[in-house]
Parts: sequence; structure tokens; C-alpha cells
Amino acid sequence: MRNILVVIDMQKDFIDGALGTGEAVAIVPSVISKIKEYDVRNIFATRDTHGPEYFTTQEGKYLPVEHCIEGTSGWEIEESIAKLLENAVIINKPTFGSTKLAEILKSISEKEEIEIELVGLCTDICVVSNALLLKACMPEVKISVDASCCAGVTPQKHQAALETMRSCQIQITGIIQ
Repeated sequence: MRNILVVIDMQKDFIDGALGTGEAVAIVPSVISKIKEYDVRNIFATRDTHGPEYFTTQEGKYLPVEHCIEGTSGWEIEESIAKLLENAVIINKPTFGSTKLAEILKSISEKEEIEIELVGLCTDICVVSNALLLKACMPEVKISVDASCCAGVTPQKHQAALETMRSCQIQITGIIQ
């Protein structure tokens, strides 16, 4: 069994930048600890990636906050996490879910048995989008999300996203009671 970790969008703009929150800052040590549990060859990370035309995109019209513009400091993965991901596969994605990530992991699942764990930001946008995309592509693969290593736009949206994923047979771990 190959255990794969997917680290979603642990970028400066989502932690303490343009769209940062206290909850996002608070999960950084837990995400670092989680990454250290995995062999770097089994870690995949995503990076939300926009260009200067962001405000002309559908996302830019619904969320008119410039963020994760490629090449800016806010686009960069948080420094202590980036060091741990130096030899990991990093996928730039222009939207919430990454079809490229799903294709890569599906290809691996066709050759060997895998389990996938997701952590990162934001629970109610990119984490849930990627978890559901992966589940749709690989319905028999165990997919889990460590809630203690995720943060939503708000605590309420974080909880709602966890419930949505649980309803879709994605295992939720790390619940703090």
C-alpha cells in the first residue's frame, strides 16, 4: 500500500496574506508535522496560480481579491513548508480543483494500491474540490482529509465542507472535540 499525501495551497496569501486567517496560521505547525510523516516521493502539493488578468476571470469577478499571482511573494508556499516540499511534485492549478493532480494519482492507482490523505487550504474551496475530484476519479481508493491540518474561510464553512466530504465517503480524521 502506497500512502500519498496531498498538500493543498499552503501559500502565503492563504495563510497570512491577502486571504489569510488566524485559523490558517494556526494549522501551519500541524501541516509541517504531517508532511514529516511521509516520504517526499509520496507527497504532491498544489499551488493556486493566477496571472495578471485575474480580475477578468470568472473567479476574479466572484472573488475580487487579487491573490496567488504567479511570481509574487503571496503565491509562494509558506517557507517552512516549502523547504519540506523541495523534492515533492508541485502542481500549479488555475482553479479550485486540479485535473492534472487527479490524472497523476489515477495513473498511480492503476499500477499499485494507494490511499490518499489531503491537508491544506481552504477546506471549503480547494480542499473539498480536490477531494471530490479525486473520489470521482477513483471511487474505490480510500481518501481522507485531516481536519486538524485544514482551515476554511470561516470555522463554519470548514465544518460544512467536512460534512460534505463525509457524505461523499471521504474519511475525516483529526477532529478536535
